[in-house]
Amino acid sequence: MDSMSCNGIRAGIVYASITGNTRELAEIIADGFRKHKIEPAFCHAGSFPAWQLGELDLLAVVTYTWGNGEIPSEMKPVYEAIASQAPKQLITGAAGSGDSFYPAYCGAVDKFRDLLFVHTQLAVTLKVELMPQESDRERCQRFTDILVNRCLASAAT
Repeated sequence: MDSMSCNGIRAGIVYASITGNTRELAEIIADGFRKHKIEPAFCHAGSFPAWQLGELDLLAVVTYTWGNGEIPSEMKPVYEAIASQAPKQLITGAAGSGDSFYPAYCGAVDKFRDLLFVHTQLAVTLKVELMPQESDRERCQRFTDILVNRCLASAAT
């Protein structure tokens, strides 16, 4: 999960997607980082190198929701790694796509939000209805802007 940037911020995106909607969301978020001249490490949950959590300045967790608001099985190791290994100073955001037809709309995002709030410096969350639309791109950019600005502010103190 190597990341590079022009301004010294080491960023990562870990995602899981079953329909392609959440992968698309993760790619839009990655584009948002690139507008800040940050090339994020981009990896599927199945190949997430948990041991590198301590090397990141910021992390975006992008997930779909399974069943009745559950975290998908491939994201459970990511969840457990963050719970046990994430440094408290890590700036984080949780995002995901879902279908508001279900009562636990983007429930996995909520579960990651709660975990990240306790174990890291949660900066922002984002929920997108199904496949990201053109109108969601501005929301995705705000998501990455908040993450990057929070990281820069943290580094300045």
